[in-house]
Amino acid sequence: MTTHDVGGLLRDLAPRVLGVLVRHHGQFDACEDAVQEALLAAATHWPEQGVPDNPTGWLVTAAGRRLTDHWRSENARRRREDVVAAQAAIIGDVPDTDDTLELFVLCCHPDLSPPSQVALTLRAVGGLTTAEIAAAFLVPEATMAQRISRAKARLRGASFPRTADPTRLAAVLHVLYLIFTEGHTASSGTDLNRPDLTTEAIRLTRLTHRLRPDDGEVAGLLALMLLTDSRRAARTTVDGGLVPLDEQDRSLWDRAAIAEGVALVTAALSRAPLGPYQLQSAIAAIHAEAPSTEDTDWPQILLLYDILARIAPNPMITLNRAVAVAEVAGPSAGLDLLDALASDKRMARHHRLDAVRAHLLEQVGDVDGARESYRLAARRTLSLPERRYLEGRADRLGR
Repeated sequence: MTTHDVGGLLRDLAPRVLGVLVRHHGQFDACEDAVQEALLAAATHWPEQGVPDNPTGWLVTAAGRRLTDHWRSENARRRREDVVAAQAAIIGDVPDTDDTLELFVLCCHPDLSPPSQVALTLRAVGGLTTAEIAAAFLVPEATMAQRISRAKARLRGASFPRTADPTRLAAVLHVLYLIFTEGHTASSGTDLNRPDLTTEAIRLTRLTHRLRPDDGEVAGLLALMLLTDSRRAARTTVDGGLVPLDEQDRSLWDRAAIAEGVALVTAALSRAPLGPYQLQSAIAAIHAEAPSTEDTDWPQILLLYDILARIAPNPMITLNRAVAVAEVAGPSAGLDLLDALASDKRMARHHRLDAVRAHLLEQVGDVDGARESYRLAARRTLSLPERRYLEGRADRLGR
């Protein structure tokens, strides 16, 4: 097995091993450090010596020994004896135990802030290094290390979760959605998207779907990611500029990802209770299957947004619904919805509200208003590709 193959295997096994240790011992921070050391040892030895017959058991044993060494060095005799006594039972349980989903839930503990939940999930379940996570979110490595350390400290003493609680699974899905969203359209920086984050979010959501195959919202979220990410190759120009949906070359869209996403959401809608991620993926499927913007079934999209606004109201849904209303009933109708949305403090200074308003003002012929809104949106975004696109639209109207 090559070093690359070993790396992929370790990435898949890491959350399972960590879940086993945390379930038996608690102390998330000490267990996570021990697992990282065991992974490093495996990455060093397995490419040369071969993968053991029971790789999960090997990793649990190696990490358990490091825990024992750690506690021995602190003269914790009683705790060490408990570790040694429990370790034999752990090894026997490994083939039949997969605590990955529980580990997901623990990383999304309600005592942690959303940024800490994201960082800890990427570290403990995704297997990303602190440096990789820091680079993805454009913060210094020391800053991200402190954030992760504080998150692990807050989990000290937290009981291992039961995933039967649907609100806990909802928190996991929300964190995965946040990771994907940041990767799909980066909130700041020089790149429009970050494929490392979207790829990781899809991988982790696939894992969650494997663990909960009958959950309609898990399937809906995976479908939404696949359908959205299918457009990645067409979203930017050669020099990294933004290409809006109605100008994209749809021949560049990933048809395999679209087919998989459509199949997932179709199956979920037919058997599971309706949820927000299923509705959003159904909307994405309509866009993905349309040959052009003009041929898109906007009345159907508006109907889905109407349902979504009732079961999961939030200002971003309202903003997207305004676009659909404009396509069905005309831009003036869409602008009326935006005027009401402007009073929402969560959206009042959001650049996307200004960008949509600019687009609709341009459609009704208010050139001056559209130009001003495009420039305001450009000033408010921290994404360089978005800023350049919005400034370009304003300059074009100026000419």
